[in-house]
Amino acid sequence: MVDIIVCAKYAWDVAEIKIDPSGKPVLEGVPRRISDIDKNAMEAAVNLKEKHGGTIKALCFGPASAKDGLKELLAMGADEAYVVEDPSGGMLDTAATVEALAAAIQKMGSFDLILCGEATTDGYTGQVGPRLAGKLGIPQVTYARSLSLEDGSVVAERDLEDAYITVKVSMPALVSVTREINVPRIPSLMAILKASKKPMTTWKLEDLGLSKEKLEEVSTLKTVKLEGFAVERKRLIIKEKPVEEAVQELVSNLLKEKVLGV
Repeated sequence: MVDIIVCAKYAWDVAEIKIDPSGKPVLEGVPRRISDIDKNAMEAAVNLKEKHGGTIKALCFGPASAKDGLKELLAMGADEAYVVEDPSGGMLDTAATVEALAAAIQKMGSFDLILCGEATTDGYTGQVGPRLAGKLGIPQVTYARSLSLEDGSVVAERDLEDAYITVKVSMPALVSVTREINVPRIPSLMAILKASKKPMTTWKLEDLGLSKEKLEEVSTLKTVKLEGFAVERKRLIIKEKPVEEAVQELVSNLLKEKVLGV
């Protein structure tokens, strides 16, 4: 039996963000959804539960509407979900996020394993998992591309880009996973219907002994401005050449633009 907490972010859908004439991203009206890599974390949790038994709790620090996103995680296999309401509208940094998540986890009680994505699809700082492990004083494993349990320990293969290493840590522990660890399942209609009957708890900061002012004190990273940038195509067309010469020229240009590496 293993009791797992999956931390997930109700992130802005970056594919829907528009840039205004001044170059500023427009976030108003942009829909949100559970960050993609956090769904990989949920799939990993469900796979472990199916093999070892136990419970899965989904946890999010975000707007009250995050409940809509957490319903998807409940449909994927989480047993219950928790939302800690963020009164800042998403303007607090990762340190404040960790403060809120840690307080919620302590209120939730004992656990064996915390899973999260290596980063979120909107911020992509990759800081929340490691900082949360540090705050809770538990071992951490980052960039896990495979995961298993063995005699009260977590065994994970880590992706270090130029090498893979296998590590083993005792539980309780925190593991952040990569996209490569699995393919998240698409919930069935029956699972979606059952999800609506699963427990969903909403906490305000005051319920955790926190306040907006306290989190603002912890939040030392300030957003000065957000700017978009234009990406223009080269519009290079290769024509009227034999196939072999055209391929060679194409590869040469891709190498020159550093699209391909050797």
